Amino acid sequence: MRHAPKFQVVLALLTACGASGALSPSDSTGTQQASSGTLPDWSQAFAAAGMTVKADGKFVVISTTDVPDHKSPYFATTSPQYEAYNGTNKNFVLNPNRIAAQQMTFRIPMIPTKLSTPSPTPLGPIGVATNGVAIFNQYAANNQPLTGEINSFDQYNGHPQMTGVYHYHIEPVWLTRSSREALVGVLLDGYPVYGPVENGALVSTANLDAAHGHFSVTREFPQGVYHYHATSDAPYINGSGFAGSPGTVSQ
Repeated sequence: MRHAPKFQVVLALLTACGASGALSPSDSTGTQQASSGTLPDWSQAFAAAGMTVKADGKFVVISTTDVPDHKSPYFATTSPQYEAYNGTNKNFVLNPNRIAAQQMTFRIPMIPTKLSTPSPTPLGPIGVATNGVAIFNQYAANNQPLTGEINSFDQYNGHPQMTGVYHYHIEPVWLTRSSREALVGVLLDGYPVYGPVENGALVSTANLDAAHGHFSVTREFPQGVYHYHATSDAPYINGSGFAGSPGTVSQ
């Protein structure tokens, strides 16, 4: 059974905002811009999932408790969201950490600015999934490969770190269970993240640029947009860094 996310449902617009989330044509970098005074269309997915979403100047501000809306063995066994591991990884090992509610605020550029060279991502949150869960980069602690840590990912490809921050490093399969072409999140630079399928074809790292993205049409961006894909091969979600100038996250 899917459990409702534990977020406050609010969609706050500035007084000057219009009701429409329509997008204007792409700029010279291939980035679709939000119309002046409106939130970009991709933000609607976050509000629909119950997160606080508002416009603040040039930024979309998303607040989340980071508690997933699916079950996990990383909840306390007394929690209704507890579920023993039932995935396919025969090498699964439960790590000692447990999910704890957070207070995360992501400030994401409303209009992304493409960089000439990608900006390296930090350890910790580099984006947020459409269910409010943090997205981390392709490295484990101390910038090590995920080779060993990947065995602690639960059946939905997430796990918590030492302070209880639950996060995804790879495809969040809970969010792609209905469609592997789905919008699954946005990184701090304002560029969206999609599942591993596009136009019915599986996407691999070989199809993407150094930052693990490319420009094409998507359901949310019918005129095309630069975006990332979650793939089954490393670097999974993001490669050499943010393709655009990143915003910030506080927790």
